[in-house]
Amino acid sequence: MKRTVFYISDGTGITAETVGHAVLTQFDSIEFEHVSVPFINTSSKVLAVIDQVNQLDDESDHRPVVFITLTNPEFSSQINRDCNGIIVDIFNAFVKPLEQEFKHPSSSVTGGSHSLSDRRSYDSRMDAINFSLVHDDGTSLQHLKQAEVILIGVSRSGKTPTSVYLAMQYGILAANSPLTDDDLESDSIPVYLKSFRRHLYGLTIDPRRLHQIREKRRPGSKYASLAQCRKEVQSAEEMYQHEKIPYLDSTAHSIEEIATQIIQDMKLKRRYF
Repeated sequence: MKRTVFYISDGTGITAETVGHAVLTQFDSIEFEHVSVPFINTSSKVLAVIDQVNQLDDESDHRPVVFITLTNPEFSSQINRDCNGIIVDIFNAFVKPLEQEFKHPSSSVTGGSHSLSDRRSYDSRMDAINFSLVHDDGTSLQHLKQAEVILIGVSRSGKTPTSVYLAMQYGILAANSPLTDDDLESDSIPVYLKSFRRHLYGLTIDPRRLHQIREKRRPGSKYASLAQCRKEVQSAEEMYQHEKIPYLDSTAHSIEEIATQIIQDMKLKRRYF
């Protein structure tokens, strides 16, 4: 079965997409085609998106699924009334009961979650992203003492994407540094990282998966060989255990899961939502 899913918003649509995707993962036997329609903030745009949904409904055997996050109650009512789809009105589902509980109307501000309305939070996120990029792969030691976490691991074990995700989603100052052959042979953490030991967190990976990843980057090389991957991963894990550094196997985990586990293990605090 294949169903088309619309995410309609008067802002970026990120909230509708996030909530919608989370719900739809519960239906793994269905194939979904996703259509994002952001910035629906005028009457003409509302009519146009209603026509788009209804036309697809006419052409398909199954009704479209429509997730909406619209702060304008008239636009929301119009789509609920005129769209020939299964409407999931996210804001109405949550805001109305809270308005009744708080005995206070909502502000109906568009883009409150993903805008510049909170400048301090936005600047914090930009600073964290810049920090992560500057301190990627051990390229800079400047201001490393500001790092809340320093990821270490063999090449291609997931350090860079995890660092960037921690910065972008949580505002965490995350750096990362590779474990070189010399580091692995010495069975101890690099000298320049010893003073930051309490901020270190290790990543490891199944050697067979590491072999697959490296083969795409440098096919047929010693660097990508399964034997080399096994040797490096074993040495890294022995180092983590010897130095009592917390670590996580990234093989079967998403970036989101890895980042969440690191935050829990290192007791890091999210800077913004």
